[in-house]
Amino acid sequence: MRILIVDDERPARDRLRRMLAQEPGITAVDEARDGIEALEKVASFAPDAIFLDVQMPEVGGLEVAASLPAPAPLVVFATAFDAYAVPAFDANAIDYLLKPFDAARLQRAMQRLRERIAARNGATPPAPALPPGAPLRQLLVTERGVTRVIRVDDIQWLETADNYVILHTAGDAPLLRQTLTDLLSSLGGEFVRCHRRAAVRLALVRKIDQQGRLVLQDGAVVPLGRIFKADLYAALNK
Repeated sequence: MRILIVDDERPARDRLRRMLAQEPGITAVDEARDGIEALEKVASFAPDAIFLDVQMPEVGGLEVAASLPAPAPLVVFATAFDAYAVPAFDANAIDYLLKPFDAARLQRAMQRLRERIAARNGATPPAPALPPGAPLRQLLVTERGVTRVIRVDDIQWLETADNYVILHTAGDAPLLRQTLTDLLSSLGGEFVRCHRRAAVRLALVRKIDQQGRLVLQDGAVVPLGRIFKADLYAALNK
């Protein structure tokens, strides 16, 4: 796999290059400092995949993704801002890494890339380094040095807050340091995204009020975004 790192910050490029050096099957890594250089490197370096920052001067990551020539390299966005996740996936991103991400999170992104490249080539993808397990049944939340166990069955809805997810339960709302996208991928199909900043336990939705918001069984009100409405209705109909 040939990988292009696109980030306007040198420390971020250096860190990702060091992390990628631990991954098997990477034959070449190149870098670009901005969107314009990225598009030039796509033509000259011919990467299989791009790790792409979102906010860069002049030409941002979303513009780069929209300007890639066909057949386009696979795109993984790597950014410190979670607000761009929805447009990133609208741009057909394979994954969305929220800085600072660790080696385990990078491994999952690399496995998705390997599977997609193998599918393109008609091959069988290699087995993941960390096999996916059953949906999580409990989460560990550390606050002020104290680690609590939160049962997934007690969570009613999820809400993003910067680099955290608020776990709304009946009587509490602890903060988990993780992205909403990553957490949803670990919880199975019980939760459905209903807003760019929220997801809801489908079984607890009681009605949709006149303001277009979701009302849960205990009266909690959860926002419903316009672009998520069709998927949520389809999930409710099932």
